[in-house]
Amino acid sequence: MTTLLIVVALAVLAFWAVARFYLQGEDLSRYDHGHKPAVGSDAHGQREPSAEHHEVIGLLANMAAAGEDTRGRDRLNRMREGMDAMGDTADLTGITITPVTAEGVPCEWVVAEHSDPRRRLLYLHGGAFTMGSPKSHRPITTKYARMAGVSVLAVDYRLVPEHRRIDCLTDCQTAYRWILANGPSGPTPLDTLFVSGDSAGGNLTLAVIAWARNQRLRAADGAIALSPATDATFSSPSLVSNIATDHMLGPMFGRITRLPRAMVAWFAWLSNRMHPCDPRVSPLRGDLSGLPPTLVHASEAEMLLDDARRYVNKATDAGSEATLETWHHMLHVWHAFEPQLPEAREAFEHIHRFMQMVAPQYDTGGVATGPTAAG
Repeated sequence: MTTLLIVVALAVLAFWAVARFYLQGEDLSRYDHGHKPAVGSDAHGQREPSAEHHEVIGLLANMAAAGEDTRGRDRLNRMREGMDAMGDTADLTGITITPVTAEGVPCEWVVAEHSDPRRRLLYLHGGAFTMGSPKSHRPITTKYARMAGVSVLAVDYRLVPEHRRIDCLTDCQTAYRWILANGPSGPTPLDTLFVSGDSAGGNLTLAVIAWARNQRLRAADGAIALSPATDATFSSPSLVSNIATDHMLGPMFGRITRLPRAMVAWFAWLSNRMHPCDPRVSPLRGDLSGLPPTLVHASEAEMLLDDARRYVNKATDAGSEATLETWHHMLHVWHAFEPQLPEAREAFEHIHRFMQMVAPQYDTGGVATGPTAAG
């Protein structure tokens, strides 16, 4: 019995030691300092969310309840179907959607009537790397096409668990190389390039722009990350402090982040099938110097708030131009509910202003079109 207890104690010690000294990585709490006040704040602190926001939260609760009677693969398939169905709400008036293959990676072009084939945006959808598609995120990609006159290439990258986590990034890298030389009508020179993504796609966006720098490829003119996950070690404080206020991620991931840090570190390693500190899955933990101008949006109420905060603070310290804008109360990636949410419309006005600042869009008379021209 004594021998067994010693073996168990050593195994527990080894489990903890590997997590603490190998998997968790450097303490990044020095990047937890604040930022400018949230967008929409009044003189007394926090503007209340719109009535439409409460309606969306109720809709999400109903969707979650509808899948409670399933488990495993059936549950994942139902969640994927439900997420893709969100694409049915997109207004496709004046929009052309064209399936295309980028060096073997399935994608779709989303083009508005005034989209410029030389002004392009690579869009990387969210969905926790396990769900989502170009269809599910058409409410966002169609908004980009109309608002900013860009031709949007939405990437249908491989998903987990059928594929490895690194496969998601590899497909996005392939699409990045391809969009540099190809437009909606075929090979066409590029004038302007943006990269954007939400949640998991925000993670991929930040990983791709660092990879492009390392590969010495043509850099994006600007990057926009919406509620991005930036650190696969799950060490950001808001992952725990904002569980109760995150109506989307809280029910899905709250139990995981409440586990002891050592167990969370092992979960991150096993689920990613690679070291959680690897910059390819944790862009926060890579070199953030020499990156294109980057705008990051997050909600003060969401679990990934400090992932966003830490990334922007570290990038700024490294000399890159990075801006964090936050909104009070909003759910994770509230942008997907435009035009229903007035806060989403407001967020896109800020995004358009950023895009115009880093790479202006001009009308036929050579005059830059401003954010008020957003459709």
